[in-house]
Amino acid sequence: MESLTISIHVHAPIEKVWEYWSTPEHIIQWSHASDDWHTPHAENDLRTGGKFSIGYAARDGSASFDFTGTYTRVVQHKTIEYTIGEMTEYELEAGRKVQVSFEDQGKYVLITETFEMENIHTVEEQRSGWQSILENFKIYAEKNK
Repeated sequence: MESLTISIHVHAPIEKVWEYWSTPEHIIQWSHASDDWHTPHAENDLRTGGKFSIGYAARDGSASFDFTGTYTRVVQHKTIEYTIGEMTEYELEAGRKVQVSFEDQGKYVLITETFEMENIHTVEEQRSGWQSILENFKIYAEKNK
């Protein structure tokens, strides 16, 4: 399966970056690709074997879905790996792998995400959507550091 890698520099301490990335009350603040979507709920059991569920909904009520998965490897402040769950409403295949690395560079944290692509959306649509979520995270983390 083909993979795509994106990254971003976040000017915040690694402890805050990790907390904001992994805590449901923070996830709902930043985890969306565009302003016409929001995240009404999030559940996260961040440990190897733990599961997560993040709800996404169009602000106009026209669509919603849950993004789910199971963590396959978690190393605090370093790495999160997971397998994406089934998203039947969008006919996206389950089992795709995602790896997120967090590199503390002192004045900033480099976050790099590598994900196996699906076959519904174009490469650019996938890159744009995932990168937009990363950018929303950066804005949130830097504002709240």
